[in-house]
Amino acid sequence: MKPLLAICVFVIFSLCYFSVYPVWKLRLINCPECTPTFGQTTSYNYENTTEEKTNISHILFGIGGSAETWSRRRQYCELWWKPNVTRGHVWLDEEPHEAWPETSPQYKVSANTSSFKYTCMYGSRSAVRIARIVKESFELGSDNVRWFVMGDDDTVFFVENLLSVLNKYDYKEMFYIGGNSESVEQDLEHSYTMGYGGGGFAISYPLAKELVRILDGCIDRYADLYGSDQKIGGCMSEIGVPVTKELGFHQVDIRGSPYGLLSAHPLAPLVTLHHLDYVQPIFPNTNRVTSVKKLINAYESDPSRTLQQSFCYDLTRNWSISISWGYTIQLYPFLMTAKDLNTPLQTFLSWRSWSSEPFTFNTRPMSLDPCERPIIYYFDGVEKLGNGSTLTRHQEDNAVK
Repeated sequence: MKPLLAICVFVIFSLCYFSVYPVWKLRLINCPECTPTFGQTTSYNYENTTEEKTNISHILFGIGGSAETWSRRRQYCELWWKPNVTRGHVWLDEEPHEAWPETSPQYKVSANTSSFKYTCMYGSRSAVRIARIVKESFELGSDNVRWFVMGDDDTVFFVENLLSVLNKYDYKEMFYIGGNSESVEQDLEHSYTMGYGGGGFAISYPLAKELVRILDGCIDRYADLYGSDQKIGGCMSEIGVPVTKELGFHQVDIRGSPYGLLSAHPLAPLVTLHHLDYVQPIFPNTNRVTSVKKLINAYESDPSRTLQQSFCYDLTRNWSISISWGYTIQLYPFLMTAKDLNTPLQTFLSWRSWSSEPFTFNTRPMSLDPCERPIIYYFDGVEKLGNGSTLTRHQEDNAVK
């Protein structure tokens, strides 16, 4: 009986001890080469209300570009970049071929990456250079940086909304924030567990510090991966920090018209748009850059409301009305359920195969019967009223309604 009693006491003691001992410390006991950094977890911080909120001066942007593409891609970047306010750099593969415009971010030339491995047969070695932008940005030693935000030279950032998102998280903890592709085929091919580079992603300072320590070796370990964002995602897996997905980061991995996607935007701040050269203009009867300017015009009047969907009913006429603020109004001359109004019209196809499905969200078909289609009005302008509200104007087929 005494040996049995001793065994029972030992088991009870062990259960109590391990139930209160943090799991990450147990890992370190069995992993002497690990550092405590790998065991830390991320958490929200709602307690410190006296500390200054994250603002534009706390963000350092790293924009992946090239000397060849910048002359045509700069038009997107310059829509949101504010010289002497926004911090960061465009990272090029070589010195620019012409005088650098004052309206563009400052540029830097990336270090030579020819010594790194890259074995993906269908990709480009530029993925190695772009993956290292976060490391080269960190090593600049810029002061007072809380977040490193990565994007492509054709990524459009809505910075006020980016700040709103980042202020949800404690920059002193390890966070990796971004979004996936809209096309399932892309997520299956590349990953669901990474922030897509074109849609942009944010890395908190403590996580960037750890990432920089392992990045070069990690890039060689993931030499077979296609893109820079895949390589970063693989390194994050080694550190043990998953991507925190925010619905406002948009890779825009679609073809055709983005109308359906943008007119039923999730109830989340619009943070980025990408691949705008590969879809039809956001607004009809205009070019792509002018379309984005028009959307930014609405955004500057009310950033957090931009593309936010609301709907209402006129029961005397049996009308259903859906509004995507700053973009479009849909008027259906019949009653529709809230579920249907919340579901994007499929005005687009998948990125790689140009197929009608699948996507990472539900869609509904745009009927061929004009009687079943909505009457569509597009944003045409906004003015601020004295009481703090705004008045928007919309058009249908170039005729103001």
